[in-house]
Amino acid sequence: MHVQKLSWIILLLFLFQHGIEAGVICEGGFGTLRCGSFGTIRVIEANYGRTDRTTCVRGIPYYHTSNTRCKKTVTNTVSNRCNGRKTCVVHASNTVFGEPCVGTYKYLALTYQCASCSLFKGCCLYGTIRVIEANYGRTDRTTCARGIPFSQTSNTRCKKTVTNIVANRCNGRKKCDVHASNTVFGDPCGGTYKYLYLTYACRKP
Repeated sequence: MHVQKLSWIILLLFLFQHGIEAGVICEGGFGTLRCGSFGTIRVIEANYGRTDRTTCVRGIPYYHTSNTRCKKTVTNTVSNRCNGRKTCVVHASNTVFGEPCVGTYKYLALTYQCASCSLFKGCCLYGTIRVIEANYGRTDRTTCARGIPFSQTSNTRCKKTVTNIVANRCNGRKKCDVHASNTVFGDPCGGTYKYLYLTYACRKP
């Protein structure tokens, strides 16, 4: 069985994935993530800063590249911008990611995959869905927080187990849409912007 763990506003399943793509965008530059006909983008990891003295150093003074202990994880930022799209332009800049190390010339290093199952669609290309665990609420301040007021993401002790609800809807199916809403799961914490986090497996026929 292939097990997936995902944390999004609704159910996202990515199976039958293609190879991992990796790339670097030098500070001030633009890069394009592409999947074309091979599904949609899923960002695996993204870091902004500098961890070596060889990447993006051409024409840059040594004192701007000597700090190799500069690393800021920006996976959520790039994921919010690019996940589910076939192409996505990313600007490697302090304006987008903040300034992790003043005076250092930085770069964005990232890896991503092209996922064959479409965004917002849970699917098992081979076998059927078996939900392992599902929780609705908020346990951190970064997931699904883009554009949401801080007052609606500050409560990180909001967790409602909804495994049975999702399992009843999705188990045994090849595809399953899940609506992350209070209407479906109830409201475990009023005034908090919530998301559905789940783990599932594809059971072979």
